[in-house]
Amino acid sequence: MRHFWNLVASWGPAGVFAAAAIESLGIPNPGGTDVLLVAVTIARPTLWIWCALLAVLGSLIGTAVFFEVTRRGGEKFLAQRTTSGRGARFKAWFQRYGLLTVFIPGLLPIPFLPFKFFAACAGAMGVTRTRFLLVLLAARVPRYLGLAYLGAQLGENSLAWLKGHTWHLAAFAVVLFVLLYAMVRFSDRKTAGTIG
Repeated sequence: MRHFWNLVASWGPAGVFAAAAIESLGIPNPGGTDVLLVAVTIARPTLWIWCALLAVLGSLIGTAVFFEVTRRGGEKFLAQRTTSGRGARFKAWFQRYGLLTVFIPGLLPIPFLPFKFFAACAGAMGVTRTRFLLVLLAARVPRYLGLAYLGAQLGENSLAWLKGHTWHLAAFAVVLFVLLYAMVRFSDRKTAGTIG
């Protein structure tokens, strides 16, 4: 597998696109696209915007396919994995917080946030394709632009910087989640008040 990812890395920006699409299809390689994107922009800093945009495009295409699969057969998959334990907690989180559970792990490169499971919940629980992809786009654009810029600016120190700031990113995720959730709740109450 390492040989395959080394080959993909040698393709430069096209490799970033391929890696993002493959990982987004649900093939396990946690953080692979992030690391590859940084590595390619370190090697080719003038192409950082191009690399970031191809990562976004690959991620959207791969995740769109994954989303369609979970829309068609996801209810059975979820039923098998959400009756108890961790799966049940993730499903309850999705039911309560909706697409915020997709946006936050889609935005921040934190390995312990389970993006794929929440994306599967979105597909299986009937979230519209357009809404899901717009949320994913809003998350992936700043994520991949930020990582590509970091690689172009910091060079070999980029990955060490990310590792050194993992807890800062996690704290930012919590704060962002609370703020967005409060905004969604406020908007829902305002809408309910208008309708009532």
